[in-house]
Amino acid sequence: MQVAKDVVVSMHYTLHADDDSRIESSRDGGEPVHVLIGHGGIIPGLENSLIGREAGDQLSVDVEPQDAYGERQEGNIQRVPKKYFKDASRLRQGVTAVLSMKDGGQRTVTVRKIGSSVVDVDLNHPLAGRKLRFDVEIIAVREATAEEISHRHVHGPGGVQHG
Repeated sequence: MQVAKDVVVSMHYTLHADDDSRIESSRDGGEPVHVLIGHGGIIPGLENSLIGREAGDQLSVDVEPQDAYGERQEGNIQRVPKKYFKDASRLRQGVTAVLSMKDGGQRTVTVRKIGSSVVDVDLNHPLAGRKLRFDVEIIAVREATAEEISHRHVHGPGGVQHG
C-alpha cells in the first residue's frame, strides 16, 4: 500500500537542522511515530515527501522553512500571564515552553523575559526560519479507520487512546 491521504504511516525519523546538528530522533524512544496523512499532523514538506512511498522505503528529505515552521517573524513577542503556563515556576530565559492557548490548544514558544506575573515569549516556533533534514524509514502503511479520519489523528498503539 502506498502513502496517501487518509492512511496511517508508522515511521522512524531523525531530524537535523541546517547546520547538520541532530535535533531529535524517534529511535531515541525506540517506538516509531504514527501519523494520519492529510490532516495536518506533520509539517507539509515532510508529509508531501511521503506521498506515494511504501513500507520499507528509506529517504532523506530537505524541507525549506516555508514548508516546515515558516519564516521567522522578528518582533513576534507577546506578554502572557504566567497562569497560561503549566509550570511557570520552572521557566527560565531562553528555554522553550508549552503555552496553553485559550482555545484549548498548545503552542511551543521561547521564553525571553520573566516578570513577577507575566512572561514575554517569542511566538516563533523554535525551528522557524530553518531548513530541516529528515532521515526517514517507513515501517508500515495502513488504511485509517473512519473514527481516526473523523477525529483527525491516529488511535490505538502509538496514537491517542480514548477512554
